[in-house]
Amino acid sequence: MATLVAPPNHSPVEDAESLRKAVKGWGADGKAIISILGHRNGEQRTQIREAYQNLFQEDLIKRLESELSGDLERAMYRWILEPAEREALLANIALKRDEKGYQVIVEISCVLSPEELFAVRRAYHNRFKRSMEEDVAANTTGHLRQLLVGLVSSFRYGGSEINARLAQSEADALHEAIKNKNKSNEEIIRILTTRSKTQLVATFNRYRDDHGIAITKKLSDEGSDEFHMAANLAISCINDHKKYYEKVLRNAMESVGSDEEALTRVIVTRAEKDLKEIKDVYYKRNSVHLEHVVANETSGDYKKFLLTLMGNDD
Repeated sequence: MATLVAPPNHSPVEDAESLRKAVKGWGADGKAIISILGHRNGEQRTQIREAYQNLFQEDLIKRLESELSGDLERAMYRWILEPAEREALLANIALKRDEKGYQVIVEISCVLSPEELFAVRRAYHNRFKRSMEEDVAANTTGHLRQLLVGLVSSFRYGGSEINARLAQSEADALHEAIKNKNKSNEEIIRILTTRSKTQLVATFNRYRDDHGIAITKKLSDEGSDEFHMAANLAISCINDHKKYYEKVLRNAMESVGSDEEALTRVIVTRAEKDLKEIKDVYYKRNSVHLEHVVANETSGDYKKFLLTLMGNDD
């Protein structure tokens, strides 16, 4: 369930006019901007952007970029974009980072539905005039490249059917591949990039039942190189993305100084989808409400904006 609280009836023109007042003059009124955009869903935000452009012949996103700063500006910029645009931007930013940019690529490829991923790839074309696959390939090498390009370019079957015999044979194949370390990585790549998520979950469950250990744990024990870490992330995202996001949030706020990029990414991308369930998973795992930790680790209008997206206006 989503945490975003959006009114069923809103006037894009009135919202655009209110936003104009909030950004006009000396210094933007962050609280006024948050009170509007923090309570509008994707369709409503698009309508506001269009109304603002028509009324003032100005791009609302560019105006907000110039008026806001720091973590709030980055969070608001990601929020106001359409979902496919946003994910394309996040992928591009991740690929420019020196360390572990592959995490976001794996996340986008393995959490989104086949149709959503296809829309992201199309948005990437439009925004960057290149394919997402070629940028992934240009920034990686070896088996990691093969895995990531395979995940990004995959258009998985989205049905719920399970082939139990296939789950058994591919659980065995994964076991042998992990045992053989780098000699059989192609088999891991083939299975992770071609099967439906439902089929893969059945395979992972079969692996755990047959070998008495989760496949993610076995992968971690056998290797800590980038390929094994990326394969592990892919399995975590496919198996239970809510648990995966809980871990991302926990790590983001346990790191020295907090990882605002990861914190913003999860809250902004999941607020209209399943952030409520992620919050529940977080509470069960940590015995503290996510909102309390976010409130302690952030400040100012950035804190207010994240808490608003999480359904807390206090």
